[in-house]
Amino acid sequence: MAGRQFIESLKSAGNRSTIRGIGKRYHEEVSLFTDIPSPVTELSAATLEWERLLQLLQQYATASVTKTWMATLTPSSDREWVLEQHALADEARVLLASSYSPALGALVDPDVLLDKSRIVGAALEPEELHALLSLIDDIASWQSTINTLTEEALERIPRLTASATVLEGSALPRLLQSLRLRLNPDGTLTDDASPELRRIRREMVRQQKLIEDSLRHALRRLSEGGNTQDDLITIRGERFVIPVKAEMKRRVAGVVHGASSSGQTVYLEPLETIEHNNELVRLLDEEQSEIHRIYLAMTQELAEQGPAIRDGARVLAELDRAFTAAQFSRAYGCTTPEFGSEANPELHLEKARHPLLERRLRGTGRGVVPLTLALQSDARQLIISGPNTGGKTVALKTTGLLAMMAQAGIPVPAERAILPVFDAFLADIGDAQSIEQNLSTFSAHIVNLDRISRVADDRSLVLLDELGSATDPEEGAALAVAIAEHFLVRRAWSIISTHHTSLKIYAAQATGVLNAAVGFDEATLAPTYELRLGVPGASAGINIASRLGLNEAIIGEARKRLNTQTQDIAHFLDQLHAELDQVMRERASIRAREQEVAREKLRLDAEGLKEWRAKVRELEGQLASLLKDFEFRMKEAVKAIDDKAVQQKLSKDAERRIAKLRRDFSDEMKSTVIAQHTGAHKGDVHATPHIVRSVGQGDTVRLKSLGGKTAIIQRELESGGFEVAMGLMKMRVSREDIAEVVHSVQLPSGVHNPLEAARRRGVSVTVTTPSDGMRGELNVIGRTVDEAAGEVEQFLDRAFLAGFPRVRIVHGTGMGILRRALRTQLQKHPHVAGILEATQAEGGAGATVIELRQ
Repeated sequence: MAGRQFIESLKSAGNRSTIRGIGKRYHEEVSLFTDIPSPVTELSAATLEWERLLQLLQQYATASVTKTWMATLTPSSDREWVLEQHALADEARVLLASSYSPALGALVDPDVLLDKSRIVGAALEPEELHALLSLIDDIASWQSTINTLTEEALERIPRLTASATVLEGSALPRLLQSLRLRLNPDGTLTDDASPELRRIRREMVRQQKLIEDSLRHALRRLSEGGNTQDDLITIRGERFVIPVKAEMKRRVAGVVHGASSSGQTVYLEPLETIEHNNELVRLLDEEQSEIHRIYLAMTQELAEQGPAIRDGARVLAELDRAFTAAQFSRAYGCTTPEFGSEANPELHLEKARHPLLERRLRGTGRGVVPLTLALQSDARQLIISGPNTGGKTVALKTTGLLAMMAQAGIPVPAERAILPVFDAFLADIGDAQSIEQNLSTFSAHIVNLDRISRVADDRSLVLLDELGSATDPEEGAALAVAIAEHFLVRRAWSIISTHHTSLKIYAAQATGVLNAAVGFDEATLAPTYELRLGVPGASAGINIASRLGLNEAIIGEARKRLNTQTQDIAHFLDQLHAELDQVMRERASIRAREQEVAREKLRLDAEGLKEWRAKVRELEGQLASLLKDFEFRMKEAVKAIDDKAVQQKLSKDAERRIAKLRRDFSDEMKSTVIAQHTGAHKGDVHATPHIVRSVGQGDTVRLKSLGGKTAIIQRELESGGFEVAMGLMKMRVSREDIAEVVHSVQLPSGVHNPLEAARRRGVSVTVTTPSDGMRGELNVIGRTVDEAAGEVEQFLDRAFLAGFPRVRIVHGTGMGILRRALRTQLQKHPHVAGILEATQAEGGAGATVIELRQ
C-alpha cells in the first residue's frame, strides 16, 4: 500500500486538468426538453408572481438541467400538450404513492460531451467520462425499473412506460458494466482496465520499492555523518529525493532538485538512485500513454452509443419534469385541473389556494382560507366588492396564477378546478405608478388598461383590481362601468374588484355578470377572506372607522354627507348579508339534523336486521325439528312392516325421499325468507317458490292431496286450477296441490298438439285429448328403473307424434344403473333412430340425447 500511496501522490502532483463544473459548462442551452408548443405570449408574469412560483417549483426538481428548464417554463395554449403534461404528472404521483423515486441526480445534457467524443483522436477527460457513466447508470436504472414492474403497475403508468420503449434493445447496460469494470468512482482507471496497464503498474510498484530501499540505505549512511536534515523521503519534480543540509550538499554525490524556503535544506537525489528514478519516470510515461489509449477507446465506445444516451437523457428529463410536478402536488395538496369543452367552457375553482401565500403562512402556523368561484360560458364576468383587506386582490391573483399553472402542466392547489384554455393572461393589479415614464398611478393604470382592452378576446383572462380608483369617484365609477362593459362585449373572462356602488348595480342588472362579496366580520373588524357569490359586498369604511375608535363627531358628519341613495344601498347590503348569514346558519342546522336522522335510521335498520336474523334462525330450528320428527315417524312406520325385503326397500326409498324433502324445504324456506326480507313477495308471484308455476297441458305432475300420485294435466281452468286425469278418473285440483312436474311436453314451433303433428306426417291417429305445450325433455332423476322405463315409453310416443327430431332424457349420474337400463331400452325402441352423448351444456353424463325416426 505504501507504494500505491507514493504513486497516487505523484499523480496528484502532475499536470492533470482540474475538475470543471459540468452543470454550468454544458447547460447554457437546455436541449433535453421538447419546445413548449403555442406558448402564451400575453402574460402578466410579474403581476401574477409567475417567476416566484417557478422558483418554488425548482426546489422540487432533482437535476440542474430540470431546474434550469423550470426557470423558463411558460403556459401553453396547446390543449393536447397541456393534457399530456398533466397525465405524466398523474403517473408520477402513482409511483410516488408506491414510495418509488427515480435516480436522477446524474442527469446532464450530454450533447457537448458526445460531440467531443466524435472528434477523431479526442479523448474525454476522467471527470467527463464519469459524468456520462453516471448518466448511463441512471438511464439503466429507470429501464430496469420498467422491466421489473408488474403488468398491473404498468397499466397505471402507460405514458411513462411508452417513453421508456426507446431504451429497449440498447447496448447501454452492457456498456455500463464494461465501463464500471475499468473506471473508478473518481474517474481514474482501475488496474484491470487493460492487461498492459496492470503490467505497468506492477512494474511501477516494484520500481518504487527499489527506490525506497535505495533511498533509505542512503539516509542511514548519510545520517551517521550528520549530513541529512530529516529522516524522510519526499518528491521534487517527479523525482524521489531526500533532504540534506545545505552546507553538506557538496559532500554527498547526487543531483540537487531544489531547496526549502529557508535555504537550510536542499533536496538531493543520490547517484545510486538516479537510474531507478529514471526507470520509474519511464514507467510513468508508459502508464500515461496506456491511460490515454484506454480513455480514447472508452470515448469511442460512448460515441457509438451517442444516440441511445441522448434518448435516455431525454427520457430522464421528462421523468424529472413529471416528478417535479408530482412532488409539488404532494407537498401542496394539489389536484389535476380539468379543461371544459371548447363549445361550453367554464371557470370553476373549488377551495383553491394561492401556493405562495400558503408557503408564507406555513411559517406562521396559519392556513390559507380557500377560494371558491364559478363562471359559465354565458356569465363570464365577476364583480368582487367588499371592505379593504377582505381578500379581493388575493382572489384575483389566485385565479390568475392557478390558471397559468394549469396551462403549464402543473397541478393546482385546489379540491377541484375546471378551466378554459386561455390565449392570454392580462392583469392590472397593484400600484402601477411609473417614475421613469413620468406617469401617475391613475395614468399608469389607464395605459395598461388600454393595452389590455386592445388584446383581450373571448379566450383571454382579464383581472382588474380596484377598477376606477385613483381619480374622482364619480368619473372613476363611470369609467369603471364602461371598461367592464367593454370586456363583457368582447366576451373576455374577467374578474374585477371594486368599491364603486355603480359597478355593483351594473353587475346586478347586466346579463352575463355576477356579483360577489368578500367576507368581513364586523364584530371583530377582521376579514374572513371568504368569497360569497351572488351578492355584492359593502365597503363598510365608516363602520370600520367607528369601531376603530374614530371621533364620533367625525363619524356622524360623514354619515350626513352620504346621499340618500348611498345610505339606502349600504343599509340594504348590511341587511342582505345579515339575512345571508342567518340562512347559512339555518342550512348548517338542517344539515346537522339530516345527518342525525340518517344515523338514527341506520341504527334502527341494524337493530331490525338483527331481530329478523334471530327470527329466521328460530324458524330454521323449528323446521329442522319438524323434519327430524317426521323422519323418526317414517322410520318407525317402516320398522312395523314384517316383510324384511319390503321393509328394506321401503327404508331406502324413505331415506331418499326424506333427503329430497329436506333439500326442497331448505331451498323453499331460503327463497321465501329472502323474498320477505327484500319485499319481493308483495305482489310478485315468483316470490312464492312453494307453488309450481310452469305447468301446461299434457304435463305429468304429482299431487300433494293424493300422497304424491301422478296425474296428467288435461286442461287449465278459468279459476286458475287444472283438470287432471288419473287413468279413467278425472278430477279438478288447485295449482297449490301440484307438488312437482314429473315431466313436461313441449311441441315444436307451429305445432299445437300430438294429433296435429301426427296428421302432418300423414298418420291417422285418434286420441282422446290433444296435449298442448309439450317440451322435448324428460327428467327421471330419483325414479326406479321400472318407473323411469314407463315414463320414457310414454314420453317417446308423445314426442314421436309431435314430430320432434330429437329429445333429451335427464337421468343423473349416480351409480349409472338407471343410465344403463334406459339405454338398453332405447336401443330396442322403434321410435329411436340413434342415441347420442349429451354435451356438458346439455347435462354431460347425466343425460342422454335421442334422435327420433322421421
